[in-house]
Amino acid sequence: MVVGAGSWGTALALVLSRNGHPTFLWDCLDSHLDRLMEEGCNNHHLPGHAFPDKLTVVRRFTPLPAGVRHVLLTTPCAGLADVLRELQTLPDRDFNICLACKGIEPNTLTLNHLLVEQYLPGVPVAVLSGPSFAREVAEGLPTAVTIASQDPDVAAGFSALFHCEVFRTYTHDDVVGVQVGGAVKNVMAIAAGISDGLGYGANTRAALMTRGLAEIMRLGQALGGRVDTFMGLAGVGDLVLTCTDDQSRNRRFGLALSRGSAPERALAEIGQAVEGVHTTRVVCALAGKYGVDMPISEQVGNVIDGKVTPQQAVYELLAREPKPEMRSQG
Repeated sequence: MVVGAGSWGTALALVLSRNGHPTFLWDCLDSHLDRLMEEGCNNHHLPGHAFPDKLTVVRRFTPLPAGVRHVLLTTPCAGLADVLRELQTLPDRDFNICLACKGIEPNTLTLNHLLVEQYLPGVPVAVLSGPSFAREVAEGLPTAVTIASQDPDVAAGFSALFHCEVFRTYTHDDVVGVQVGGAVKNVMAIAAGISDGLGYGANTRAALMTRGLAEIMRLGQALGGRVDTFMGLAGVGDLVLTCTDDQSRNRRFGLALSRGSAPERALAEIGQAVEGVHTTRVVCALAGKYGVDMPISEQVGNVIDGKVTPQQAVYELLAREPKPEMRSQG
């Protein structure tokens, strides 16, 4: 069962159904479901990719269709709690959850796997993340992702469902690190879009991405993630992809801000969820809570909230005092 029929949910549903697994797809918008059923594809988000016979659009995701034991959640993080409350009503919780939403719950500042544990204690959970644009996944272009769970059998189970010759899956056990990498890279993609939109060039983008990775690692460690995780697909891999290609909604949002668009107008132009907007505020709050230095994230937040212009944000970053790149381990 795939919950959320946006571009990412649809792309992952295509992978599963093309692999021969009976797959059900649901979305919260009835009008969207009507079009999916009528047209046999998601022309709004991924035009031209017909649904395989194994892919069925459904009106409700609870009760789960007979035989369903794996639930993939791709909804925006702001709506994740609503979905979990619906699953909470099920008397039979003999299913596993895989989280494919890249963000952090904005109201409670809670990593998504902890939210699942809160609403559905005892239900096994995994997270899927990595450098993966939905359109390229739908087109069958080679992609590699990470699937992490504290239970290796759960990670391996979801990996087996997705893995094929064009969609390679690597298992991991650092659920925290994989989620932090997948979430905070969206903030850095907004920053990269602002920088590129202002014409600062490749040197600036490379510096921003490198220092952005340092921020991701600092926050990830503070929350319990491991340093080595951020050197993998869910860390530097996803960061590079999202900061450098205009398929990224977060990067396009940053480009729009650099042109002087108000955040609301930029979001309307993109027309889909831009997780980095919520994530920026969450990251800044977590940085304050844990005493983590995250100047790039802070300035992105200031731009989104209208406290500074994009140009002023760049100036503030450049005006910071020089400091060692690496801290001594002694």
